[in-house]
Amino acid sequence: MAPRIKTVRINTRERIVHCSLDLFNQQGERSVSTNHIAAHMEMSPGNLYYHFPNKQAIIAELFTEYETLVDSFLHPSKGRLPGVEDKRHYLMAILDGMWRYRFLHRDLEHLLETDSELAVRYRRFSQHCLIKAMSIYSGFVDAQILSMDKVQIESLTLNAWIILTSWVRFLCTTRENAAHLNEDAIRRGVYQVLMLELAYVTPQAREAVNTLCAEFYVPLAKALEDAG
Repeated sequence: MAPRIKTVRINTRERIVHCSLDLFNQQGERSVSTNHIAAHMEMSPGNLYYHFPNKQAIIAELFTEYETLVDSFLHPSKGRLPGVEDKRHYLMAILDGMWRYRFLHRDLEHLLETDSELAVRYRRFSQHCLIKAMSIYSGFVDAQILSMDKVQIESLTLNAWIILTSWVRFLCTTRENAAHLNEDAIRRGVYQVLMLELAYVTPQAREAVNTLCAEFYVPLAKALEDAG
């Protein structure tokens, strides 16, 4: 007898969230209404409202997903000193999150202006991320991959945060259609953070970090081209 293949059924609420994420990423959150989402899913607006009272509730759910994703990787290694491969892991995870939830980065200012509850949540999230990131950088200092004092760790963390949270919006200013982003363009933003860190890399870690830089490098012209 052939083994049974288990199928995972996605409920309507999850389908709405996934579909909304796709549409927000492709078209921009401001261009997508709940009616657009319902029509795309071939359901009645009433059915959608049964699960979510408005678009802000869908966005709140997506932000919860994003918070959970970031929290799953943004923490120091436990019981050992980190290596350059750990740095690669962090950067790949950051790239994945920025790409999968790029509408949050692209439309962040508008989202926070129009939803005070989300603004409060985002402030807590950003503070949490900064604290965790400083702890991660401290781990790389302990591992002698980076050489920084506490003030430099604080400054580098803040500069890296500013780049990563504003990079997608910067990209949107370089193209006629702001929805036309690709993963390579976002990869360049992660590379910019590596360039910030490069001044603090220790001699013994230089070769490994240079290899990592080469992996994330995307020519600026390619990153800024108006391509989907």
